[in-house]
Amino acid sequence: MATRFGYHGRILHVDLTSGKLTVERPEEAFYRQYFGGSAMGLYYLLHKTPIGTEPLSPDNTLALMGSVLTGLPVSGQSRVTATARSPETDLVGDAQGGGFWPAELKYAGFDGVVFRGRSERPVYLWLHDGDAELREAAHLWGRFTADVEDSIRGDLGDQRIHVLQCGPAAERGVRFSALISLACRANGRTGMGLVMASKNLKAVAVRGRNKPVAADPGVIHELVRWGADNLASSDVAGLALLGTAGVVTSQNRAGGLPTRNWSSGVFEGAKDIGGQKLYDTVLKERDTCYACVVRCKRVVEITSGPYQVNPRYGGPEYETLATLGSYCGISDLAAVCYANQLCNMYGMDTIACGATIAWAMDCFEHGLLSPEQTGGLDLRFGNAEAMVTMVQMIGERQGLGHVLGEGSSRAAEVLGIGRELVVAVKNHELPAHMPQVKRSLALIYGVNPFGADHQSSEHDDSYRAYPERMAELGLHQPQPERSLNREMVRYAFVTQCLYSFLDSADLCQFVWGPSWHLYGPGQIVQLVRAATGWDVNIAELLQIGERRLNMMRAFNAREGAGAETDRLPPKLREPLQGGPSDGVAVTQEEFDAARAEYYRVAGWDATGRPTRRKLEELALGWVADDLGLD
Repeated sequence: MATRFGYHGRILHVDLTSGKLTVERPEEAFYRQYFGGSAMGLYYLLHKTPIGTEPLSPDNTLALMGSVLTGLPVSGQSRVTATARSPETDLVGDAQGGGFWPAELKYAGFDGVVFRGRSERPVYLWLHDGDAELREAAHLWGRFTADVEDSIRGDLGDQRIHVLQCGPAAERGVRFSALISLACRANGRTGMGLVMASKNLKAVAVRGRNKPVAADPGVIHELVRWGADNLASSDVAGLALLGTAGVVTSQNRAGGLPTRNWSSGVFEGAKDIGGQKLYDTVLKERDTCYACVVRCKRVVEITSGPYQVNPRYGGPEYETLATLGSYCGISDLAAVCYANQLCNMYGMDTIACGATIAWAMDCFEHGLLSPEQTGGLDLRFGNAEAMVTMVQMIGERQGLGHVLGEGSSRAAEVLGIGRELVVAVKNHELPAHMPQVKRSLALIYGVNPFGADHQSSEHDDSYRAYPERMAELGLHQPQPERSLNREMVRYAFVTQCLYSFLDSADLCQFVWGPSWHLYGPGQIVQLVRAATGWDVNIAELLQIGERRLNMMRAFNAREGAGAETDRLPPKLREPLQGGPSDGVAVTQEEFDAARAEYYRVAGWDATGRPTRRKLEELALGWVADDLGLD
């Protein structure tokens, strides 16, 4: 057998219904075509999940995939993608997470794990040095994430074991439940924690010493050294110092910090929840993911006052500071940090949780929710105590929290109120980057297969700020601010393909990318060549990303979803209030025109569905056959 570089050639399949474990050994061509991460997970989702399967059915396929780069001793590679049909969107689901679990999965001797079925009783999967076994997990059910991690490590007698798990929120049916590792790293979006819980699968524990072999270790070492030498002078240096929390004040200055459920892009309390305030007051240390020099992860500690925070549960990132802060009109940093801890304890996506509470606050302010319905909570914007209480009520599925655990779109339907106040796409709450200000995000939020996502394309200002790196992607015509013309649509699609590749390569988009990132597109090609020995170029990597996008769209198409789901919430068409973005909105006409142009650039039909011609161009003829395309 030829030497395998970057991967083991071992994918574990787990039938939870029967308890049967089997190892698949794909050929090299399979790894080169799908690479890992999201694209590889989608391959199994499309192959193994029957059309019409409900997200919480045993027949739903949950894939946890590393890539051919995972586990290498270089910054930004320790990430894993979870893929399944989403209980949030009822369409394709996809979520990335970092930390140490992904690299340890590779060291345990596996490139990925595919789950189907449902166990009769709670179990967890134990992977170690090429072996796999299912173990009892009834004693872990209902416990907070740090307790579960400690218990598994104690049971197996190894404190260096890493655990990826669903939390008690998932056990109770919260739709936006996350997968959590290290009690603070989340595969946060699209409800992958609930899918895991629905299978009576509590966790996957990993440990091993099977490090992947690189084709050219010398080049890997050169890239590592270059990153260390250039970090301080790069645009990532601020990320290393203040983390993503540093973005709070810059977004606010631009009028792009969502405030009071997206009524404004300016928050008067931005500095109080910003990166510098966090750094100066509650930051305990900077943490990192495996082998990463950037160390952007915040760890906070608060030992006094009403909101005491255990550093075991990490600290809030930008999205959390916005969704549980400015979205809710809250400037109490300690309260936001504690709410973040609750989300990590219960295993919930902070974006969806905070955005759903902000929607409820908006309803309360409009008189659509009464104190009787909130359990006596004065659920007004700015009430930190009410926000924290509601996070806990959602995690426990108590009172109004039971309904809000469905997410804002479904809560609006259940309660019959506030539909026009929901800020979500495909039932997926918007992250904290405003498409009114960053125009291409309006398009990407609308057309992205798994709902609005801020890490699925490059943001507008990068086209103007990083012309040399953009040129490596064939992008040579930066456009004026707030443009959404044909060139910006092309920019959105091309950078979406690159980000789509990064999610299949499981590379961190804070470290690798086309603009402000530590490493640029040319260095991504270098890394792949050095890891695998494949003579790839940037065009091949972009095609892998495009293949993944088409697989996602194909999954949605077979479930009956097309252009009718690619729409923005009405609230984005309302002019913003205050600051640099005062009066700004996204018009229906410009969005419709951009969407039509995007479909044309992507090679899809007018309904947003992939064509046979496009699928065959991407070596996805088997998908076209499954869809019955002419």
